[in-house]
Amino acid sequence: MILTLTLFFLSAGTIYLACEYFVNGIEWFGRRLNLGATAVGSVLAAFGTALPETAVTFIAVVFGKTPEQKDIGVGAAMGGPLVLATLAYAVVGLALIYHHRRLQRETYHVRADHARMSHDQLAFLAVFVVKVALGLIAFAIKPWLGVLFLVAYAIYVWREIQESDTAPEEEEIEPLKIQPSVTEPSLKWAALQAVLSLIVIGIASHIFVGQLEAIGTALQWSPHLVALLLSPVATELPEMMNTLIWIRQGKERLALANISGAMMIQATIPSALGIFFTPWLFDGPLMAAGVITALAIIFLWQLFRRGVVDARALVAVSSLYGVFALLIAFYFPL
Repeated sequence: MILTLTLFFLSAGTIYLACEYFVNGIEWFGRRLNLGATAVGSVLAAFGTALPETAVTFIAVVFGKTPEQKDIGVGAAMGGPLVLATLAYAVVGLALIYHHRRLQRETYHVRADHARMSHDQLAFLAVFVVKVALGLIAFAIKPWLGVLFLVAYAIYVWREIQESDTAPEEEEIEPLKIQPSVTEPSLKWAALQAVLSLIVIGIASHIFVGQLEAIGTALQWSPHLVALLLSPVATELPEMMNTLIWIRQGKERLALANISGAMMIQATIPSALGIFFTPWLFDGPLMAAGVITALAIIFLWQLFRRGVVDARALVAVSSLYGVFALLIAFYFPL
């Protein structure tokens, strides 16, 4: 157990350090491609950091040889959006509260394009409702409907790039970490830093997930419970680390766009894989995850549509994850 805990904390620290290099590299990569801040966060950064959790679902549903192994993939596909909609937004709130004096903020208000964030919540909710509804029924052509989720993500990416709201020149970026003396690094060096750091994030995330699963086993938790409660927290750690880094720099738009983009990926790509390769039928815990996630999204939509969002309200959404954990523990013993 000592070795497990040591690897647990070392891998978490490595993920944070690698994320420092990743967000720096991906910002310069976006600037070289003339992309705005929102597109950088919602498309480039989100796609990169979503690879570990997507890989968990892919390996489980494609190569899993037993129903239990495939269930882990479906659990990860449902647990990811739950963690992002609750804990990830809470991290934004906590980070803003902690850094608000250093950022010279007089209030805890979140600086973001509230109308755009509100629209993103509705778009995610629409896709997510279909995703959950398909988990309630069985019919012959269901596997083919996975294609629709891939199309939905392609449309989302196109929209984000077309409507990116901030010109890259308006965002101050720290010098590229692997070329600190270069004022305007090239596209290839920015890409190299982003790719190398992403590889480190992937390896460290794999180690982190393994240690978390070992802790779950030591606590005598079932694989299904680990897939719903622990693995998503581990695989969404890069997004939360990115959030901490960007909030520290006063870049809420990038942080929030990263979460929104990751949520859309989680609502589409892992779902498509699950629909392609499993029956995609939900039991009680999976339905509970779906309902709690939907409630969190409705809460966030109401917050952003008002035009003023207090960081403390974002922290409050994490309570829904606590509700889910209690439901799993007391009403759906696994």
